[in-house]
Amino acid sequence: MVLLACGTAMAQLPIYNVGRAPTEAELHPSDGVVGSDGKELPPGRGTAKEGETIYAAKCAACHGKNGEGIYPWPRLVGGIGTLNTPIPVQTVGSYSPYATTIWDYIQRAMPPFPLEKNLTPDNIYALTALLLYWNGIIKEIDVMDKNSLPEVQMPNRHGFYPDPPQSTPNKDGTWQPYWNQAKPAAK
Repeated sequence: MVLLACGTAMAQLPIYNVGRAPTEAELHPSDGVVGSDGKELPPGRGTAKEGETIYAAKCAACHGKNGEGIYPWPRLVGGIGTLNTPIPVQTVGSYSPYATTIWDYIQRAMPPFPLEKNLTPDNIYALTALLLYWNGIIKEIDVMDKNSLPEVQMPNRHGFYPDPPQSTPNKDGTWQPYWNQAKPAAK
């Protein structure tokens, strides 16, 4: 116990340079999260046509030339209508409830570590538009920006429970998950 305490105390000494005060960004990691209504989206714009060049340069090595995925990286296109089948295909188009979720994920996680995260908001709008176009959700010439992106209706928009969220429960308890619902009286 004494050795453990000494090791912990020594790690705090400036000569070992272990530990530091967290940055403001590290203290508030959720400040950059984009919600479903898109209020947090920055200015910018992009089309699927513009996204093709960016995708080929920064995304195709992992996700395939047309978003088909290269193991172990996920597939990005297809799968619409398969979520309630025995073999669901979860992709950007089939699973995401909001187009802003796609924008947010690209902004926060792509390209993955150790690559430099150097995508501009215009790049992210263009990549989001490309993925939506490849999944048949928008047209190739549709412009995605902070106003149009939240308006996109995703195929799985109403596939999550509950939709829309309820502020008060129904009298019969049907708003609750099935394991909490009122059980019929025994006969």
